[in-house]
Amino acid sequence: MTRTAIDLPDLAAMEALGARIAADMRPGDVIALSGPLGAGKTTLARAILRAAGHAGEVPSPTFTLIEMYEALQPPVAHADFYRLEDPAEVEELGLDDYREGAVLIAEWPERAGGFAHEPACLTIDVSFAGANAQAGRKAIVEGGADWLGRAP
Repeated sequence: MTRTAIDLPDLAAMEALGARIAADMRPGDVIALSGPLGAGKTTLARAILRAAGHAGEVPSPTFTLIEMYEALQPPVAHADFYRLEDPAEVEELGLDDYREGAVLIAEWPERAGGFAHEPACLTIDVSFAGANAQAGRKAIVEGGADWLGRAP
C-alpha cells in the first residue's frame, strides 16, 4: 500500500481529487472517507459523484444511511455510518446488496467495522490543514492492492 499526502487548499482542489478518483473507479471498490466532523468527507463524496456523471442534488446520507446512484457507470452507493452505534448494524442495513456490482463511498467507515482490509479499498483521511477551516484541508490517501497504479 502506498500512502500519499494531498493538499486541498480550496474547493477546486477537492473537486479535482474527486475527478481523479471517479475516473478510475471500478465495481467492487470502496472509497472509505474518514476524518473529523466538517473536514470535507461529504464534499469529497459529492465531487466524486458529480465527476462520475451525477448531475442532480447529492444529499448527505446521514439520516437515510445509504443513497444509491444506480444510473452511474459503475453504480455508486453513498453511505454515512456516523449514526451506527455498533458495526453489527451494517448487516441489518443489507449493505452487501447495495455493494453488489457497485462502488461504495463510505463516510465514517470505522463505525461500520472498516474496509481497509479489502484490496479494493481506497482509504482517504480528510483533515483540516491548519488551526481553522480557512487553512484548507489535507488528505492522506492509501490504496489497497487493487488500487495499485490507479490511486490518486
